[in-house]
Amino acid sequence: MKDILNTFRKDLFAGQKVLVSGATSGIGLAIAQGFAGMGAEVIATGTSRAKIDKLVTDPALSGIRFEQLDGRDRAAIDRFVPTLGQLSVLVNAAGIVKPDDEFNEDAYMDVIDVNLNSAMRFAMAAYPLLKQSKGAVINTASMLSYLADDRVPAYCASKTGIVGLTRALAHKFGPDGIRVNSIAPGYHKTTMTEDIWSVPELAGKIVHRTALKRWGTVDDLVGTCLFLASPAALYVTGTTLPVDGGYVNGGW
Repeated sequence: MKDILNTFRKDLFAGQKVLVSGATSGIGLAIAQGFAGMGAEVIATGTSRAKIDKLVTDPALSGIRFEQLDGRDRAAIDRFVPTLGQLSVLVNAAGIVKPDDEFNEDAYMDVIDVNLNSAMRFAMAAYPLLKQSKGAVINTASMLSYLADDRVPAYCASKTGIVGLTRALAHKFGPDGIRVNSIAPGYHKTTMTEDIWSVPELAGKIVHRTALKRWGTVDDLVGTCLFLASPAALYVTGTTLPVDGGYVNGGW
């Protein structure tokens, strides 16, 4: 991540407060580290107390404040977000997937609630603070916003929904100077995708279709988020930016 952060001014987000949901592992944690490395005061939320207790003992993460908060709990979000006092950037990174189980209605609704509805809850709770700062929202879509995977109908639906939600919120919040965009990750090596990248034959199929001929890392998403939240993107809103190494527009 060092080379990525060196691309930007070290104090780019100094004095700014950034809230990242779903940031106790994977993509969310990497994004939280990126903003912290640029001088921001970062609040990272997650549902697992065990994960948080472990993360707070890591000296490398000392610049990040971890809070237990469930994106499915609207009342808890509405209580917590105003206590921040100010907010410049909201990153909605919370996400789950339940392959095959998503054809069960309970699992389907849970994935939709975490991946899509929580982004709306956080955005609406953060709106008053973002209006004051003329801040930015960054949602997390997916390559499956555009492609199909017959094992994860709820994941596909939720990530497609993020693209629409991003457009709608961009127009709702735009008159107040708030920009709303999303990133669409491809195949990045995380615990969520380990059942694919840990199998050479499956991992190789992904590499073959990807233009850059490699799997993505979580760090590959950090620079894009920093750009979208920065003054360099002041006239960018309502868009979803693929960060997939060219996977979606590739072919077999």
